[in-house]
Order: sequence, then C-alpha cells, then structure tokens
Amino acid sequence: MLELFQYNWQVRDEWFNRCTKISVDELQCPRVGGRGSILRNLFYIVDVEQAWIKGLKGKTEFHYNFNDYSSLKSIRELSIKCRPEVEEYIQNWSNNIENHKLDEFTYGEVIHHVIAHEIHHIGRLSIWAREMGLVPVSANLIGRGIYD
Repeated sequence: MLELFQYNWQVRDEWFNRCTKISVDELQCPRVGGRGSILRNLFYIVDVEQAWIKGLKGKTEFHYNFNDYSSLKSIRELSIKCRPEVEEYIQNWSNNIENHKLDEFTYGEVIHHVIAHEIHHIGRLSIWAREMGLVPVSANLIGRGIYD
C-alpha cells in the first residue's frame, strides 16, 4: 500500500516541478475535464487525499478552500504540510482494519479509492500537457526505485 502512495507522491512532486516551467496564465487557464485547471486539479488531489485519511483516522473530514491556496507555491506547501499525517497513517496500515466501515464504505475501499483518485487526476494533467505541446511527467511505476 505504502509503495503506491510513494509512487503517487513522486509523480505529484514531479508535476509540481514541471509546473514551475509553465506560465501562471496556463496554470490557471480554464480547461475541459478534471477540476477545470491545472492548479485546481493539483489542489484537489492534495485536498481529497488528506480529507479521506482524516476520515479513516476518525477525525472530522476537513476540506481546504482553493482560494486560500490558489498559487502553485501554496498548493505545493499544502501538499508538504499534509503528507506527514497521510504517510504516518499508511505506514501503520494493517489489513486487520481493511473491512472496518467508514459510513457505507470499507476502509479498504477508501484507501484504494484514494490511490486511484490521484492517478486519475494526474492523468488529466498529462492530457492537458500534451494539449500545450509539452511532454507529460512519466506515469511509469517501474524504474522509480520504490520497490528497491
């Protein structure tokens, strides 16, 4: 489980780096699909991950406001701020809790959804990059050193 989160974080960080080379206008430009812009997509990925993990931890689900994190720098900082809590939870994950319930979903369903959710929305960034004539960040899991 941890390896797939590490994969998502590596790819996300590579997108943050790639986006530093994209103009603010392009990052904010309204786009079809996803959350409607590159910045909103990146923000949404971070926000949804932390909210689901809070729920799994029995905490009140909290969502950040995009207007408070509307720059690439602030979204990256939010990602850095939220990651330790997510990482700690994932490192302590036990298959014994996989069938516990969070509302109508099992913990296992939720944790797998969180992984797939990020992969889905990162894919949208790849589509938009190609539309801008850019090479997207590699989505390849192999060769990232995660399983070394």
